[in-house]
Amino acid sequence: MTTSIATPVGVLGAPQAVDRLAGYLQGKGLIPGGNNGIEVRHLTGGQSNPTYCVSTGDSSYVIRTKPPGALLSSAHAIDREYRVMSALADTGIPVPAMHDYCDDAGVIGTPFYVMEFLEGRVLVDQSLPGMAPQRRRAIYAEMSRVLSSLHKVDIDAAGLADYGRRGNYIARQVDRWSRQVLTGPQGACRELEQLAGWLPRHIPASDPVALVHRDFRMDNLVFHPSEDRVIGVLDWELSTIGHPLVDFSYHCLSWHISPALWRGIAGLDLDALGIPDEAVYLDWYRAQTGVEPAENWDFYIAYNLFRLAAIMHGIAQRAAAGNAASADALETGRKAQPLARLALDYAARHEAAHGSR
Repeated sequence: MTTSIATPVGVLGAPQAVDRLAGYLQGKGLIPGGNNGIEVRHLTGGQSNPTYCVSTGDSSYVIRTKPPGALLSSAHAIDREYRVMSALADTGIPVPAMHDYCDDAGVIGTPFYVMEFLEGRVLVDQSLPGMAPQRRRAIYAEMSRVLSSLHKVDIDAAGLADYGRRGNYIARQVDRWSRQVLTGPQGACRELEQLAGWLPRHIPASDPVALVHRDFRMDNLVFHPSEDRVIGVLDWELSTIGHPLVDFSYHCLSWHISPALWRGIAGLDLDALGIPDEAVYLDWYRAQTGVEPAENWDFYIAYNLFRLAAIMHGIAQRAAAGNAASADALETGRKAQPLARLALDYAARHEAAHGSR
């Protein structure tokens, strides 16, 4: 069998691994037998799990793998990704078709799963340059529809009753991220320390439960090639059972972060662009779910900015130790403090509305 490796990288960077993968896919009936060969392309992006497109003849699939080497037991949970997308296949949530999960590291050196390749558009710049205003609004309306639908999925009926712990979600997350920023070898900035003390004292009493994506953003969606319709929600590695308004407010950070700071739309002329302002977006979610999102909104934004700052802080720590994977890790890590300052602004707004504790 002849193989083509368009971008030799990672576990599928060697012809022998590609040949073993081809034999595996043939055995599963996913590609034809014979000496037809396959082509492998590494799909770039922000994913922590190496992802490839495998093509032969008229068939194309996506192979998503764990990284090679020793890993934390809870990290790179591609088995959870495969499980949740399989469970959502009949719920109306747009996900790629799941074809196979392989936990045999002997095939390509690490576990992997095979899913449908979606031919569509991944939109990275949330200002949607070059689009007409009405199409920008349609894109945002579609994102709202899909996330609202996700939060209405019947967890038990979908077979996901044990997919995560129920209840006390925010407290557990605040504790996790606080420990991470406070126990690092180089310490945390004053703003992160303040947030780690403030957040536990202001957690809202309301504790609803839903299936949450936890990284639902525009560039984790595949849109139809020509229609303003989501055909696939990707990157489910962080998904669990959690608090739907925490999930929704994470998605809404775009309205609070400037493009210069981190991939946001704050400060842009949204009306001229045709992008709904956040108040309209909250109205859509309210109408689609029957849930009131606004009561503790400033707390949810403060928490999610803290979480994002904690992630950036971790990147900075790894960069300082020489362990960061990205060439721009130091620059990314510098965003932690301004994000934490912004989080404190929303913490102050929450206190003004609800009182201090």
